[in-house]
Amino acid sequence: MANILKTHQSDWKYVSEGGATIVLSYIGPSRIPFDGKVLRLRKSKRQHPEVVDQLRDSRLDEAPDDPTIDFQSKCMARLIPPEHLPDLETVLLDDHWLEQLALLQDPHRPQSRREEDGIDFTRKKGVLATDLIGGNELSVEIKPKWGFLPQPAHLSLDTGPIKLRTCRFCMHNNLRAQRGQSLPMKYCPLDLFSGDINRVSKAISNLWDSWSKSESTINNLKIFARGKLLHPSQVNEMLSDPGDTSGSLDHIKSAFTSALLCCLMQTPVLQILSKLQRTLDVLDIEGLSSLWRRTLSSHPSLASESAPAIPLGVSSPFLSSPEPNIIDWETFIDSFLSPFSSGLDHLQPKAENIRYYLLAYLLSATVKDCSIIVRTDLLQLGKTSSKRKNTDSVTVIDLDPKKMDKLNKWEKLDAEIVNAYHNNGGSKICIDAWRG
Repeated sequence: MANILKTHQSDWKYVSEGGATIVLSYIGPSRIPFDGKVLRLRKSKRQHPEVVDQLRDSRLDEAPDDPTIDFQSKCMARLIPPEHLPDLETVLLDDHWLEQLALLQDPHRPQSRREEDGIDFTRKKGVLATDLIGGNELSVEIKPKWGFLPQPAHLSLDTGPIKLRTCRFCMHNNLRAQRGQSLPMKYCPLDLFSGDINRVSKAISNLWDSWSKSESTINNLKIFARGKLLHPSQVNEMLSDPGDTSGSLDHIKSAFTSALLCCLMQTPVLQILSKLQRTLDVLDIEGLSSLWRRTLSSHPSLASESAPAIPLGVSSPFLSSPEPNIIDWETFIDSFLSPFSSGLDHLQPKAENIRYYLLAYLLSATVKDCSIIVRTDLLQLGKTSSKRKNTDSVTVIDLDPKKMDKLNKWEKLDAEIVNAYHNNGGSKICIDAWRG
């Protein structure tokens, strides 16, 4: 196991962060195994020192591997070819080392992030991963989101006409825009997942436009050049010659779209993700909720009208330990990849299979929320892309397992999104190219 404590905090450079983790790249003296690696650290909300001490004590006996590593190696690597996954390794951490690291790195973080959370000093383990954004190249992080329209079988008469016409992402973006949480986006994931060269090109172009208009604040597109996170004012740094001022912003956008299009049309990754999403989420949250209620009513202690309603995914007589562990996940994937899965009647799901459908939906949520990193050559205006031929230039990241206690929240959010879209008169038509 790599000893991260032998590196100095200044050997690490802030790269980016999401809701749960912060990423730093190794820039120190050449040293195996840190060369070409990034460090992923868990974050936590700002808390009182006494709470931090309690958490620190509770994590003295953490599992040998970070859950991310265990989940990827034992589960996701069975669903996504390993060449499209990053190498991951556990590293041991120390609270004093982390505190000094935070002092150095916090000034480089967005102000809004610093106010909300920071590096979790109580964690005993972190993740050392392949550096997918370093080197003398262009790296693009895309969060594709939902890549399919649901099947109609389990949709209500009210939601069916809406959900079968407009994809979840476009409806959710509409709600966020109404609330002032984001700018309206023309990007539709169904274009990106379509496999059609014109639609994929349109998706990339729309992502670029949203990235530019939002001053790179949207989380669906991040652009890195030579390991540096870029903002729209820095587009020339995407070029192999950053001093080349001969091209306009439109020329750079065109070269960017062309380079990404080449990579995305060659890789199988998008088709793999789209297929996983739709084959794991076969009931939609509405169908899953209906099956949940039917399963509850089938239990003697919950069959009466006076029995308390138990929210989706919460502990119940038939789900005493709802949060899945790694063994549960391995067992589920055994079933998912076996004839058992293909033999299920999804039109009439049985209560006895409720656990299977719950885990399937959670895993679909992981795939819906992952990101891909596309690596390609720096742009050269006026020249044809070198067209990187190796399809492993596209890597899937952020494949953390989701928790059962999110299901009730997602059920409510789904209804809220659809109702808001309907009430706002939304009528966008999204085309699912792989709809069976």
